[in-house]
Amino acid sequence: MTERYIGLMSGTSLDGVDAVLATFDDDGNCNVTVDFFVPYPALVRDAVLALQPADGNELDRAARLGNTLAGLYAEAVRGVLDTGGLSAADITAIGCHGQTIRHAPHAGYTLQIGNLAGLAEATGIDVCGDFRSRDIAAGGHGAPLVPAFHEALFAHPEQAHAIVNIGGISNLTRLDPVQPVIGFDCGPGNILMDAWCHRHTGARFDQSGGWAASGQVDATLLESLLAEPFFAVEPPKSTGRDLFDLTWLDAHLAGSELAPADVQATLLELTAVSIADAVERWAPTASSVYVCGGGAMNDRLMARLAEALPGRQLSTTAVLGLPVHQVEAAAFAWLARQLIHREPGNLAAVTGARGPRVLGAIYPR
Repeated sequence: MTERYIGLMSGTSLDGVDAVLATFDDDGNCNVTVDFFVPYPALVRDAVLALQPADGNELDRAARLGNTLAGLYAEAVRGVLDTGGLSAADITAIGCHGQTIRHAPHAGYTLQIGNLAGLAEATGIDVCGDFRSRDIAAGGHGAPLVPAFHEALFAHPEQAHAIVNIGGISNLTRLDPVQPVIGFDCGPGNILMDAWCHRHTGARFDQSGGWAASGQVDATLLESLLAEPFFAVEPPKSTGRDLFDLTWLDAHLAGSELAPADVQATLLELTAVSIADAVERWAPTASSVYVCGGGAMNDRLMARLAEALPGRQLSTTAVLGLPVHQVEAAAFAWLARQLIHREPGNLAAVTGARGPRVLGAIYPR
């Protein structure tokens, strides 16, 4: 029996909501037939950023922002249904990641907002969400969760390869037929480049990496950034905006007179080098590296990755049948299916949890 799920992802890049329509057969094979995007208004993006640090009146502001996000999620769902010529009755469930405002597995919690009860009410579809909390309750990081989906969709019985997702944060999945799956956050993906670009140019991101390409990498700054202890920590590990933000960057720039374009070039190099180092150390047998996420559309970053990974074939997940902008949303459609079928959604070797767990909570229509 074929089931249809809608996956919704809004990540640390804060650009908006990615939505997909994914169909699954009885064996769990996934096919994405529709995708839709709803951009974040500037006020929403600013409100999310304002909730990152501890501040006053957080509970009220988070709840109100959650209501606004539920409206944007519902708009994305309607866009998928209209594009696919479907009704709510045709969908088994929605898998919604929500918007992360705090990720603190060391303190035993992670917090994604989005008023999923409101989303169920607005769409008339069962909503699955809060996927990370159960993994953390089982001693894990609650992240990254997408390696389990990568294994289900992209694993090859004979060939070792790696999947690299470059969203706000970059993460690596090693798929090797003779080794356990491993996956972890490598470090900043687009998050610092986007923030620095917006501060100095007003643009939300550096189109194709053109601004970074106009600058020069500063070796001293790069060395300082790479000295961050997170990079040396062995997996399982995860990170986010709680660490890698402009406050962190400004501390490394204190007293510097570097041109903004040179800083941008160095931030791009930081992303490329931290990914390449992770691949070389943790996926040495991977002959191919497939990139997804917004970073896959940064031509300068992809060129630097290719140079930093000599002897390996660098491509995108489009070669494997799933366009780069669909992968994460499809992963949350898959996680919704896992929950509906009461099947595990995590990989304990990836997150550090005590074992496989059924992830998430269901908000009935």
